[in-house]
Amino acid sequence: MTVRDVRGRREDVPICGPWSRLRAANLRGVSDLVAGAAALARRHVNTANLANRWLHVKAVAQRAEEVAGTVEPADRCLLVAAAWLHDIGYAPDLVETGMHSLDGARYLRRLGYPLRLAALVAHHSGARFEAIERGLTRAIVEFPDEGGLVAEALATADLTTGPRGQRMTFEARMAEILGRYPEDSTVHQAMRRARPALAAYVQRTIERLSADQS
Repeated sequence: MTVRDVRGRREDVPICGPWSRLRAANLRGVSDLVAGAAALARRHVNTANLANRWLHVKAVAQRAEEVAGTVEPADRCLLVAAAWLHDIGYAPDLVETGMHSLDGARYLRRLGYPLRLAALVAHHSGARFEAIERGLTRAIVEFPDEGGLVAEALATADLTTGPRGQRMTFEARMAEILGRYPEDSTVHQAMRRARPALAAYVQRTIERLSADQS
């Protein structure tokens, strides 16, 4: 299927096994998972009040394409789709708990998206640490935390991309996040606790990427 990528260029989106075909109620006629995810993200995040968030989302999707070689071929479209959708829970009309990863995952589940995709969104970038801080551990376990290559690649795409889509190192990105939120905030506390695990995710993914390209 031919779609426009995050740079506006036309490209053929690869078919990825059972994840490639999806017919959500509000995306009738869209059979490609990545194209559908991009369209849904655009609908909810490409708004005036989320302009910088949309820049970030587009760049994370691009970064996910770049690191897709670190996951199994059948999971590459799943990774890129999750990158498009990882921040959809910031859309004001989707907020329920105030934890964007969980709110986004619940919305995707209501639309009939694959549970695995919704779960990747729910748990992206160490979200379990934020769930603990917010007292939402019972809620987030609605979605299985698979860990592994896809989750680590998604975290890498997110945590090496800045809030306006700029490329950043992991350390710079963490400093930006911790500096943006007050020390006593749930996000600051969660990301501080998550930092060692997230650093390991990124390091492993970069090592796999280097091996894949050698």
